Amino acid sequence: MKTSTDQKRNGIQWTLWKQMDDLDFADDLALLSHTQQQMQEKTSIVADNSASLGLHINRGKSKVFKTNASSNTPITVEGDALEEVDSFTYLGSILDKQGGTDADVKTRIGKARAAFHQLKNIWGSRQFNITTKISVFNTIVKPILLYGAENWRTTATTMK
Repeated sequence: MKTSTDQKRNGIQWTLWKQMDDLDFADDLALLSHTQQQMQEKTSIVADNSASLGLHINRGKSKVFKTNASSNTPITVEGDALEEVDSFTYLGSILDKQGGTDADVKTRIGKARAAFHQLKNIWGSRQFNITTKISVFNTIVKPILLYGAENWRTTATTMK
């Protein structure tokens, strides 16, 4: 990725002097750009550099997510348009066009409820004292609920 973006200013402004061009995690890559033209250029360069190493972009798994976009021109890889989506999950967090976190919060609450319900035998058991039950709750249910919470916007809806 470094060679694909070196000496180019086509990412999103991160600090006064730096831009963020991409997010990397294991075998995932999220490209970031302000314009459709920049994104197409970046995608083509990544595809070309990858091909030179024997790697290919999986067009079936690759998605395009646009926010506040004025262009309807599709992003293409080797002439094939990539699928455009309204929302997607990346590293366990839901991103959507509204830019809010409501969908992510609702999903987290649902997952925490499911985990809590799966532990109903512990909650109703007389074998475990309240301290143990609280420890189980804090160890299992809370992390599921609060995963990614540091990125949630604090709104009245989220607080409810």
